[in-house]
Amino acid sequence: MKIMVWHVHGSWTTSFVHGGHEYLVPLTPDRGPDGRGRAETYPWPDTVREVPHDRLAAEDVDLVVYQRPHEIELAREWLGRDVPGVYVEHNTPAGDVPKTRHPLADRNDIPLVHVTHFNDLFWDSGRAPTHVIEHGVVDPGHLYSGELARAGVVVNEPIRRWRVAGTDLLPTFATGAPIDVFGMQVANLPAKLGLDGAMEAFEDLPQSAMHAELARRRVYLHPYRWTSLGLSLIEAMMIGMPVVALATTEAVEAVPPEAGVVSTKIPSLLRALDRFANEPELAAQAGKAARAAALARYNLDRFHADWDRLLSSIAPS
Repeated sequence: MKIMVWHVHGSWTTSFVHGGHEYLVPLTPDRGPDGRGRAETYPWPDTVREVPHDRLAAEDVDLVVYQRPHEIELAREWLGRDVPGVYVEHNTPAGDVPKTRHPLADRNDIPLVHVTHFNDLFWDSGRAPTHVIEHGVVDPGHLYSGELARAGVVVNEPIRRWRVAGTDLLPTFATGAPIDVFGMQVANLPAKLGLDGAMEAFEDLPQSAMHAELARRRVYLHPYRWTSLGLSLIEAMMIGMPVVALATTEAVEAVPPEAGVVSTKIPSLLRALDRFANEPELAAQAGKAARAAALARYNLDRFHADWDRLLSSIAPS
């Protein structure tokens, strides 16, 4: 198929465009949110082609992948015709969660794909035909060395996303093990948390460089209170890192007991950080279990098989 998809979520899109199709990514002159084009920090295959938005109408697009509500009208405007589509919901609901209705809840013409069963459970999807296609991740390889007795955290915009991302918990967690942070807009975080000199920040590294540096940390910390399921968590597991995570949203499904410690009890998580940081053999053993679990559940073959079944039912050849 020839599939049009916006570059909204870099990690998810990286996995999606490794399928067996041709992928058109809209491009606008300002490379703004509606037209970023190809990613610069993610390894995308040659089957991904950025197309100026005003030339999309000349493309024989078979299907559109929506990820934000306004893209439905944008696609109709740019393509000049109606094309079958599917909507991917990456996020947990916000606001008054038990009453949160999805933007597609009142229509039944566009299949709605949730990326976790937690999302499917918590969103009020109304009349929308829903599916769950769990994440798939490009295997970075077993990179883990754990040579540094430190914890790694991956989070974008940790200051803006403060309690959602668990940023406020990091000074407490830093008493269990020194913490380093990776992601976008992290440069000022050590100073903001009063951890200058104790926390190192790695600002927006290319994915491969981030994986290599993260793998040197002995344990992966996932402090998120409210997120769908961070792909960085799955990537860390595939790298071979043991996990310490809050028992929130989908993390309880993703991390088996042999791969780390998942709990809502801060003292339990602190003890786990301390133990992994100071027992490298234990950390390596848990990391191997984490990698095995992630490869079994979140491999690309399963991900693309699930997607291809759905895509062929929406836009049969």
